[in-house]
Order: sequence, then C-alpha cells, then structure tokens
Amino acid sequence: MARYIFITGGVVSSLGKGLASAALGALLQARGYTVRLRKLDPYLNVDPGTMSPFEHGEVFVTDDGAETDLDLGHYERFTGVSARKTDSVSSGRIYSNVLEKERRGAYLGKTIQVIPHVTNEIKDFLAVGEDEVDFMLCEIGGTVGDIEGLPFFEAIRQFAQDRPRGRCIFMHLTLLPYLAASGELKTKPTQHSVKELRSIGLQPDVLVCRSEHPIPEKERAKIALFCNVRPDAVIPAYDLKSIYEAPLAYHRAGLDQAVLDAFQISPAPRPDMSRWEDVMDRLENAEGQVKIAVVGKYTQLEDAYKSIAEALTHGGMANRVRVKADWVDSEKLEGEGAHLLDGYNGIIVPGGFGERGTEGMVAAARYAREKKVPYLGICLGMQMAVIEAARNLADMPDAGSEEFDHEAGETRFTPVVYHLKEWVQGNYTVQRKLTDDKGGTMRLGAYTAVLAPGSRISEVYGGALEIEDRHRHRYEVDAKYRDQLESAGLSFSGMSPDGRLPEVVEYRDHPWFIGVQSHPELKSKPFEPAPLFAGFVRAAMENERLV
Repeated sequence: MARYIFITGGVVSSLGKGLASAALGALLQARGYTVRLRKLDPYLNVDPGTMSPFEHGEVFVTDDGAETDLDLGHYERFTGVSARKTDSVSSGRIYSNVLEKERRGAYLGKTIQVIPHVTNEIKDFLAVGEDEVDFMLCEIGGTVGDIEGLPFFEAIRQFAQDRPRGRCIFMHLTLLPYLAASGELKTKPTQHSVKELRSIGLQPDVLVCRSEHPIPEKERAKIALFCNVRPDAVIPAYDLKSIYEAPLAYHRAGLDQAVLDAFQISPAPRPDMSRWEDVMDRLENAEGQVKIAVVGKYTQLEDAYKSIAEALTHGGMANRVRVKADWVDSEKLEGEGAHLLDGYNGIIVPGGFGERGTEGMVAAARYAREKKVPYLGICLGMQMAVIEAARNLADMPDAGSEEFDHEAGETRFTPVVYHLKEWVQGNYTVQRKLTDDKGGTMRLGAYTAVLAPGSRISEVYGGALEIEDRHRHRYEVDAKYRDQLESAGLSFSGMSPDGRLPEVVEYRDHPWFIGVQSHPELKSKPFEPAPLFAGFVRAAMENERLV
C-alpha cells in the first residue's frame, strides 16, 4: 500500500505547489522509491480542455487522452512517470460522477450530500492504483480557505483517518512576505494559514516557506513553535534561476529527509542526485546561444506555451547551448510584418484554436521556407505550413481551414484543412460531428505515425519508421490534396497507420523544415529531450553559424 503525501497551499496562490510536488517526487525517486503524482483541482469545469489559455495556461494531454492541468507536465518532466486519466480530477468531474450515479439510482434513493457522497467520490479517486507505487503525492489546487476547496480538504482528512497510522502526511506551502520598511520577514500569514488548516482537522507535518530573503534560524524556530511543526521540518524555498535547480535546492534544504522522518523511515536510502547534477551542468555550462522565435497567438501569457518553453530548454541541454526564446505575437506578422523574424536562428509555430493571428503564422511559414530558416510547426503550426504551401506553391490561392469558415459562418476557403469526422483509435472507429459538445471530443492522446524511410523526420528519430506522440486537435490536413502538394515540393513524410491522416510534412530541399500534427513537447524531459526539439535546436545552431 502506498504512503500518501498531501500537498496544500496557503496565504496566496501561485507559490509553486506543483513544482515543489514534482521536485519531491524526483527526490524520492533519487532514493530508490517509486512515485505517482496527482492533482485535485477545485474548479467546476469537468477538465481544463475548454478553458482559455489566458484563464489557465496550457492544457496538458496524457497518453490515454486526458486533458489536464499544466502541473501534470511538471510531474512528468521531473519524474519521467507518464500521467494517466486517473491522475487529474476537478470538482466538476467529481460532482458529475456523483450526479450520474444518483440518476442511475446507485444511491438507493438516499439524500445526496457533500458528506459522505462527494467526499467518498474523492476518496475513491485517491485510492486508484495505491498498490502500484511506494509514494502517492497528491496536490490540492487553490489555497486553504477557498470555499470550493473544502470538500477536498475534508476528503483528505477522512482518507488519512481511514488509513493505518503513519501512512499519510501533510505538506503545506506558505509565503513569508518581506516588509522593506521594517526590514523583516513576517511569519504571521503562515501562522494564520496553518491555523486555518488546523481548524478543518489537518495538521501539517512539513512546512515549505517561500521567501525572497534568507529565513533566519530564529524565524524558523518561531514558525515551528506556533505551527506545531518540528524545526527541521520548516523548509525554506527561495527563488531559483531555473526550475530544474529545484530538486537539488530542496535536497539541500532537507525536504526529502523531513518527509521520510515524518513517515519514520529510518535509516533512509541515500539519494543519487547525479541525474540532476548533470541537468544543472548542461544548463549552467552552455557553450553558445541560439535565438528562437515562437510565433503564437497567446504570447501575452507564457504559461499558455509552458511545454514548448521547457522542451526548447531541453533541446538546448541536449546540444549544450542556451536557447533564448522570444514570444512573437503572430498578429504583428500580418501584412508586411514578417521582417520582425530577421535575426532569429529558428522559428516555431505552436498549436492554437481559431482564426485570429493565423495569417501571421502563414507569413512565418513562408518566411522560414524562403529564407531557409529552420522551422518547426506543431499542430496548428503544421496546418499553417500546409496552407502556405497550397497558396504559394500549389496554385490554390484561396487555401485555408474549414475551422475558420465554421467560425465565420461562411465559406471562403478551399479547405486543405478540414473538420475530422472519423478516425481509428485502437480497435475502434471514433466518429464526431460539428454539433458535438466541445469538451473531451477532440482527437486526444497518443497515436502512432508511420514515417517514410530516409525522411528528415525519420532521421531525427534515429531512423525509426514508427513513432508515437500525443495529439489534441479536431481539424486535420486533407490527404486528398497530398499529390498536388507533393508535386509542389511539400513531402508528406508521416501518415497514420491506415494512411488516411497526414501526421508529418517536410521540405526535402530545405535545411530543416518539419510540421507535425502531434505535440512532441508534451513528452520532453530535461534528462530525455524530445528528439524533434533536440534536432530543431541543432539545426538552429547550424543556422547561427551561417549567419
């Protein structure tokens, strides 16, 4: 049976609970334990799939097709453990399950209440797969005191009571604000946060205190005394230059030891930190720099492209160079704005939805093709590269996407990109209509692509003729235009196993130009960079030398 670590937050949001959870998972792995990380979000959306990137950052997609919070991306990047549908749940999903059961009569006519029915549903979720790993780390979204989080706090209180003594501990993240006027750190917000937590029956075993300034021993002792926590379980967490320093920083601060002490695991296995020492060596001792333009439509919020940013960093690590990524608003490239891409060593056009800004993405693809600048198009970025080729090489000046016509309510384009109505998933054929609900109805999760022998994409993957990456889209390049586009020079070098869905396009006469329908960034890790990003950064290095 797994040991459970429940991670909560207080004082303010965005303290870095997800990062602390991921780093702790990595530290437990370094000591030889197996881990799985889970996220419980209090919002009422069933999942983040229909939320705007400006609301909630990127949507992370798992192999089995769940649309989840971006924290699951941190979990995967730090532990290498592939997340599953059972690793993410929201209040919306919990209430939806409870109400479905009530409609089926599963509660035998009882009055449905938050306690016990909602809390039981949360506990059932927590217990899934508990016999598979040594430690289960469960992060509760939001901040203690939020009204929507109360059922989750009550559920983890009950869950810990139900388990044998010593199988569950609680880790709480708080903020120590610094008052410049008096020149001191204030512990009172942390004391109040723990008081709020204790009022609902939860006593933290480990306190992680975020601070911009060193925390004196006197203040740590004061926090320990007033919050009823052992002094060596008050862990300082300071701002870092890179998130990948977190496992080493938390280890130096004693987080993993405090957690193992709370479980009374003694003597604990010694940690092997060589993986993270190598990661930091590659980051800190880069031998050059490349400039990459990320041409997107949600560039005001970097979290909207979190996995892209991290995969670029990983690609830099693989090549021992520093990647300077600039977020370029695609709308600024429309008309005569493509000159804004001058001086970049590589161009990425990531995924997105809707017509806004797409003409700038088409301009970016044309710029990369004509100027011979390395280009990586992801999902929408691949579709825009195909539209650019159709318009400017294949004599289809009105080429476009059916998505944009549906959005506008009129037919304006030759649809080289169309609404995907049917595809094969395992042994089943999935069918979709335009009138279907938006949530959870895209082509989601891991799918196989068959690669052309001798293609650039096959070379990037070490000569592989089959690859598997995660997808998230409902529009697809129409294979009926394949011959016309290939005659114009755009090669369809990857297809779905049934040969119906284009997965990869590339130009053979270009130094490095690849578009993929999948999202390879989602599987990239600092110790195992996504091959496409490592290859793209390598091509950008070559371009930098030419410039």
